[in-house]
Amino acid sequence: MSGSETVVYSEVWDLDSLLPALGTAEFQQKLVSAKKGLEGLVAQLTAAPEIGPDAAQVWRQLLAQFEDMETTISDLRSHVECYCASDATNAQFQRIEAELSSLAPLREQVGALIEAAFRTLSEEDLVAFVAREPWLFERTYAWKLRQRAARMRLPEAQENLANQLAVDGLHAWGRLYDRISGALKIQLLEKGRLVEKSCSQVQFDSPDRAERQSNYFAADVAWKSIENLCAEAINHIAGTRLTIYDQLGVEDHLVSPLMWNRMSRATLNQMWNVITQKKAVLLKYLQAKARLMGLEKLAWYDLTAPLPRKPGQMPEKLPYQSACEQIVSAFGSFSPHMQDFARMALRDGWSEAVNRAGKRQGAFCTGYRAAGQSRMFMTYTETADSMSTLAHELGHAYHSYVLKDVPYLLADYPMNLAETASTFAEAVLADTRMQQAQHPYDRLCQLDAALADGVAFLMNIHARFIFEDNFHKARRNGELAADDLSQLMVAAQKEAYLDALAEDGWNPRFWASKLHFYFTGIPFYNFPYTFGYLLSLGLFSEGKSRGSAFAADFVKFLECTGSMDAEDAVKVSFGFDLTQPEFWSRSIDVLAAKVEEFDKLTAEIVG
Repeated sequence: MSGSETVVYSEVWDLDSLLPALGTAEFQQKLVSAKKGLEGLVAQLTAAPEIGPDAAQVWRQLLAQFEDMETTISDLRSHVECYCASDATNAQFQRIEAELSSLAPLREQVGALIEAAFRTLSEEDLVAFVAREPWLFERTYAWKLRQRAARMRLPEAQENLANQLAVDGLHAWGRLYDRISGALKIQLLEKGRLVEKSCSQVQFDSPDRAERQSNYFAADVAWKSIENLCAEAINHIAGTRLTIYDQLGVEDHLVSPLMWNRMSRATLNQMWNVITQKKAVLLKYLQAKARLMGLEKLAWYDLTAPLPRKPGQMPEKLPYQSACEQIVSAFGSFSPHMQDFARMALRDGWSEAVNRAGKRQGAFCTGYRAAGQSRMFMTYTETADSMSTLAHELGHAYHSYVLKDVPYLLADYPMNLAETASTFAEAVLADTRMQQAQHPYDRLCQLDAALADGVAFLMNIHARFIFEDNFHKARRNGELAADDLSQLMVAAQKEAYLDALAEDGWNPRFWASKLHFYFTGIPFYNFPYTFGYLLSLGLFSEGKSRGSAFAADFVKFLECTGSMDAEDAVKVSFGFDLTQPEFWSRSIDVLAAKVEEFDKLTAEIVG
């Protein structure tokens, strides 16, 4: 591409080139075909011969059908998710979402039958089985994962019933939350008029503290109006999981999320232990930021606020086109391959970023495996934080793009490694912006953004983990009322933030407003973020010391994220042992150096 060409980046995604639109006869036919395909696969698996070397050819055909069906269902789910997120109150889309969800029991039944089959194979028999067919051998890791997953399955009849009940039980509670939160309106006073906005439209990082505070409390009033419904949902989601764990004889509610993330309890404990020992370094940053803002202590609604502006300085506005250009340029400083990808994805309608009413809150990236593409969803608000979110979602999309030619069953990477790629992309952008900051105040702002991320991952997400861990323990003794959940949340926040915020500055209803607590597919949607953040922080530091050769190693790492456990992928690619404290400690040391510079610059400004 020549330097004279101007690229126009699309702010609206293109879905029609991937699958038929929701509500069309063509899409409905795809749902019908998927259901028939699942039913046929269940029948074939039920009648299949016992798995083993002698039946390798038959099972190779069945497992190939399974891989194709997983691809189809995954793409349908992505398509429905995109439509529902962009129009949260559309009743037709919600009905189609429910119809697709009704296929979950069949899909789970297919998975359970395959897992049960592999569970009967010894290590020796598995080796002999995969040796019969190159296709099977290539996917050996996928079959080992099925053996593990079988340990978290109920007996066949109970498993099938549980999956059928989940459609109108577990998953229905998640859908209910999506609908009531998506329809929630926050009443704000703007220019003397009372206006209603959706959550994604409300600015919580305004440079005006009075506006931030007003918006925060207005949002809190709105969430309080539906807190009892949210409490019902979160209680029943956790209660369902705990009932299943009891039936399996699993006492530790972290067994399942650790299995889903393909990491050990030793690694999780080591990570949190090092964080607990070393995150006090962030207190100096919080104290310095409070001084810059003329406060004794920060409140929750100050944590992501921009620093006070210089006299006469207007807040930085980053139009979408400018943000895309900065991201593409920044990615080029790390890897031409990553840069070319970002330019293509942003140009060709992979991103939905328009700021308008009716969209769900939050941001996500979802894949269309058959097309080898992804789609990214967010509400872009012309802020540096919004630009960082866009880079984050592009990191997810890049990860999937690297794996687009890898067999589907070896391209299904866990959340903790997914968050490594996305936060690494954020780090690339942040480093470029830091280098471009010439004035001390501009550098201070870049450091603030980097350290605010540190607070988010080492304190905010730690609070979510502590809350969810304690909530699951308490839930074994019965349901918790909304007030109980709020008390549990404040206690978790005080522990995670080392009691560093103002006494009236906590966020008691964070358990209601945080979407991640209501995901029904994956429990504990929190610690993988911190894992990915610290891993990416350490890897980015390693990359800066190693230079351009690191980009190729990073791609190799991404390529093996679907075919190895998390610890093994890191050990094989970079040589680090995540079960030991050294890597985690070095990653936090990167933050410590930034805290010292931030404190020094603050002293020069404030005195």
